[in-house]
Amino acid sequence: MQAVSIGPLVFAGDRLAAIVGIGVFMVATSIMSSRLDPRIGRWSTWALIGGFAAARLGHVIGNATSFTAEPWRILAVWQGGFSWPWAAGSVAAVSVVLLRTRRTAIGAVVSLAIALFAWNVVWQLTNATPSTPMPDVVLENIKGGDTPLTSFSGKPVVLNLWASWCPPCRREMPMMAEMAASRPEVTFLFVNQGERRAAIESFLSGQTLTLPNVLLDPRQEVARHYAMPGLPVTLFLGPDGKLRSLHVGEISREALMSAISRLLAQ
Repeated sequence: MQAVSIGPLVFAGDRLAAIVGIGVFMVATSIMSSRLDPRIGRWSTWALIGGFAAARLGHVIGNATSFTAEPWRILAVWQGGFSWPWAAGSVAAVSVVLLRTRRTAIGAVVSLAIALFAWNVVWQLTNATPSTPMPDVVLENIKGGDTPLTSFSGKPVVLNLWASWCPPCRREMPMMAEMAASRPEVTFLFVNQGERRAAIESFLSGQTLTLPNVLLDPRQEVARHYAMPGLPVTLFLGPDGKLRSLHVGEISREALMSAISRLLAQ
């Protein structure tokens, strides 16, 4: 279960774990600040700001070639992409500067330990990936005719669930089309959820997108099969058709490349 639905909101498991961890950290440091030393509150603020900025910077530097081509994506933090060793280094530096006494250090360490424990619990509960087999459904191909989804097994598959009304789907689609054209060792499937052929064709022609294997899933059978509560979702299937991993929400170029590399290595 790598997606969690809370009312109208859908969270990827790793992002929900991060949100919970940060929330618990803020509560814990607030309590420690009021009971032990107010300086713990100042430390927590700068630790969060510095850690977040350093984590993003580390990711950008580690993928400099990709970001040089698309510098605007440096600010696209909603796509994910953070280097946690860089975050740890930043938090350590802030701690050296601001935690001057044993009392403040103890409060900070206890708060951080509680937050990491909360993050780990949510992570463990939400990030198990069952090896779900590919659904045995027959979908209409936008080029005409019906196509059994299982006919694509035998080769690693990247299966994208999308819709033209979904803004994150629209944003990631040009990059997905480029990756599909450049990675022949992987089969890309673009399974539209719930839309009519005319709407799909209008979107693709309007965006001048050329996608391989665009399939229509008007009853959203594939999304129900994998228990996906929202869009977009990108699933990574092994040659045997079984699910290896998935990404909930808009996917970045770096995350897609990394997931494909892991899929090919398995």
